[in-house]
Amino acid sequence: MKKFILTIIPVLLAAIVFGQDTVKRQRFNFHFQQTVITQYKPSFHADYTGDNSLLTGEETQSSITTTLFGGARLWKGAEAYFNPELSGGSGLSKTLGAAGFPNGETFRVGGAEPKIYIARLYFTQNFEWGKEKDTISDDANQLAGLKSKRYFSVTVGKFGMADFYDGNEFSHDPRTQFMNWSLMDNGAWDYPANTRGYVLGVHTELGQPNWTLRFAFTMSTTTANGAIWDQKVGKANTQTLEYEKRYTLNGQKGTFRILGFRNNGKMGDYRLALAQSPVAPNVDTTQAYGRHKYGFGISADQYLTKDFGVFAKVSYNDGKTQTWYFTEIDRSLSFGGVLKGTSWNRGDDELGLAFVANGISNAHRDYLAAGGYGFIIGDGKLNYGTEFIAELDYKINAYQKKFWITPGYQFLLNPAYNKDRGPVNVFSLRAHVEF
Repeated sequence: MKKFILTIIPVLLAAIVFGQDTVKRQRFNFHFQQTVITQYKPSFHADYTGDNSLLTGEETQSSITTTLFGGARLWKGAEAYFNPELSGGSGLSKTLGAAGFPNGETFRVGGAEPKIYIARLYFTQNFEWGKEKDTISDDANQLAGLKSKRYFSVTVGKFGMADFYDGNEFSHDPRTQFMNWSLMDNGAWDYPANTRGYVLGVHTELGQPNWTLRFAFTMSTTTANGAIWDQKVGKANTQTLEYEKRYTLNGQKGTFRILGFRNNGKMGDYRLALAQSPVAPNVDTTQAYGRHKYGFGISADQYLTKDFGVFAKVSYNDGKTQTWYFTEIDRSLSFGGVLKGTSWNRGDDELGLAFVANGISNAHRDYLAAGGYGFIIGDGKLNYGTEFIAELDYKINAYQKKFWITPGYQFLLNPAYNKDRGPVNVFSLRAHVEF
């Protein structure tokens, strides 16, 4: 990794020296973001509380992330990106107790102290053909210029799977859109990542004017929600395939995506853990290479007018092996809409409302009911019910589309799939700066 860093820094410095190609292509760019989310929940009723439960008392917690985005154009079709990042703070109850956790900017890192790390460090080589061009704007990890609508690209390095996959116009980024974990991505997609949400691997993309096909081969961690990469890549790896179709309906743009994934690694088995210990099973004791988790996700977004759009997502995984990367959801359905504030003379503001229903497999359910724990949920026993979530946000353009303030509210029914706990009310205030 150090050698990789030493390679990229001179490239970025060289880009600064040579400056911009003012005709068509941006030679380099730099961007910045900072997001602070403060969440408060009043006390709520629970018949019992386990090690991984939301605390029943009144609570306030805050999180912060700060990211620098550096990009450089190297040679024809080649780009490099480097993102150092700082994160700190904590989610409610140490980020435990809800599968659809209310703050998508928190991580299960075991400490609230701010830490600096490399979020992204990757190279992309793009091969283009055809005369139809898209105009690419200057943005974070995106260099301005012209790009053919027909291309094939290869990306190698460290990145976030959400950078390329499972995008949604209205429900994808907790820094600027809905904050709940199960609204960031398809909830049942156990997407490959380390503790902080990033992965090492190769991403490929075939683009056409109206559709895109993507495939990624990435590494896995040695433990669930872990930070150390498993060196046995032949046994511990992931494959992700996504098809995206873009279209217009009644003159308004829309997108449909279907994603499939297969995760391979040293995972535990819920049924085996129950067989070995019917009382207080521990899935970690059953870990072995040769285990898999597979599933799919479907996502669609559609503008109905220039100021109002809707989305829907549905996802599934087999739920036989323990959750390894994201959160403990094996089935998920979400839908909602976003309305711009044009009608009340606040055209850059956005009012968003979304609903989520999360579930788990029978094996996962039985494991938790017997007293088992995952890395984010587990109440010691379980009176199972679907986890229902509603989120309402109002995003305010506070200053020149560079500073945004978003008050929000979330309602959680049956947190961590437990009808004996809650409901839970969560009030949020997010401040986001980007330039």
